[in-house]
Amino acid sequence: MIRSETSRQIWSIALPAMLTNVATALFGLADMWAIGRLGDAPAQGAVELGAKFMLGLLNAFNFLRTSTVALTAQGSGRGDAGTQGQTLARAMSVAIAIGVLLLLAMPWTLSAGLDLLEASGSVREGAQTYVAIRYWAGPVWLANCVLVGWLIGQRKVRHVLYVEITANLVHIALDLLLVLAAGWGVAGVAIATVSSEVLKFALLAAIVLRGGAAREAMAALGRRETWARPELMRLFALNRDLFIRTLLLTGAILLFARSGAQSGPVALAANGILFQLFMLATLLLDGFESAAQVLCGEAVGAAARRRFDAAVRGTLVWGGATGLAVSGVYALAGPQLAGAFSTDPQVIAATGEYAPWLALLPMLGVASFVLDGVFVGAAWTRAMLGTMAAAMAVYLALLALLQPLGNHGLWAAFAAMFAVRALGQAMVLPRLARRSFSAS
Repeated sequence: MIRSETSRQIWSIALPAMLTNVATALFGLADMWAIGRLGDAPAQGAVELGAKFMLGLLNAFNFLRTSTVALTAQGSGRGDAGTQGQTLARAMSVAIAIGVLLLLAMPWTLSAGLDLLEASGSVREGAQTYVAIRYWAGPVWLANCVLVGWLIGQRKVRHVLYVEITANLVHIALDLLLVLAAGWGVAGVAIATVSSEVLKFALLAAIVLRGGAAREAMAALGRRETWARPELMRLFALNRDLFIRTLLLTGAILLFARSGAQSGPVALAANGILFQLFMLATLLLDGFESAAQVLCGEAVGAAARRRFDAAVRGTLVWGGATGLAVSGVYALAGPQLAGAFSTDPQVIAATGEYAPWLALLPMLGVASFVLDGVFVGAAWTRAMLGTMAAAMAVYLALLALLQPLGNHGLWAAFAAMFAVRALGQAMVLPRLARRSFSAS
């Protein structure tokens, strides 16, 4: 039985986060739709491969957002307002340092990444154009991770929603203008992405400045306790585990893209469309992960076991129900939705063939998404890394074993990875909870 108060708290965070994430996904869908209007499978494949490149590069640093949410929420649970400025100061300092390193490594990273994805011919040429433009928004993306995480950790999810909607409406308008009206093709898609990312940073920074958080962070920069060794080591350990775990997940996605590329531009374009629809479902269900991060983080900070158990149970139940609903929608309308993103008959036929996997993934993945939020909020990042490593091992084994099944085998291995992750997390959760709250 889920208490009404718990449900209210879950939905007060999950619903704005879901809408925010859907707005985030719209730019990927808009990109695929706009480039798909050109009826050029290699161009559509280039955008898909370029987007995967940037996802693989930047998503590895998503720990900036995740750790900021967890540390801010735990500080809120303890009633320690002074740590919020310190959290923002530390996280933004790390984001700036990483951004500088990424720009310095740009010449090597661009060519090595495309080689890794085995891009060739016109697909490689288009992907290189896309990445060469979008790469410059990388440091801004990192800063946005910190600002979004800090606002979510304070339960200011609605502010993030308004910013995301505004930035993505501009992004979609630029897609229509630059790709379809101006005829800039792949370059137009990349410029639209860079422009919306910069706008997002400006809006988020304005919110933070208006709330006085920037002044708190600036003051914290000069305080010795902000850079105390125990706090820095805790931040390092948290970010290290999240970074490695994200690298593994990103590696799985890149392997997925590489295997699709080996099947030719038609399969690559079809996989790209279906993957964007899967990302839409993922970002929708991720709202419950955000709720779990905040509520479990607050409960751990307050040493409140009952609140923690209620948050875990509530987010799993509501997330599971939503996952089933999304799977149902994709089961009924998946082929039609996927087919709307291309005018190439071969690509449309391929999306219809592989659409059943799209219907299965939300139902399989939702438990791992929610439990990720629980583990992050409770700072059990080492255990989360262990379960991800086990799931990755299964994924790699299945990629080899199911290779005779072609693209169907690729999707089956990808789906199994999420099921294994959820099973591993569920097995270790009770032990971790007993240890955390007995030590409180």
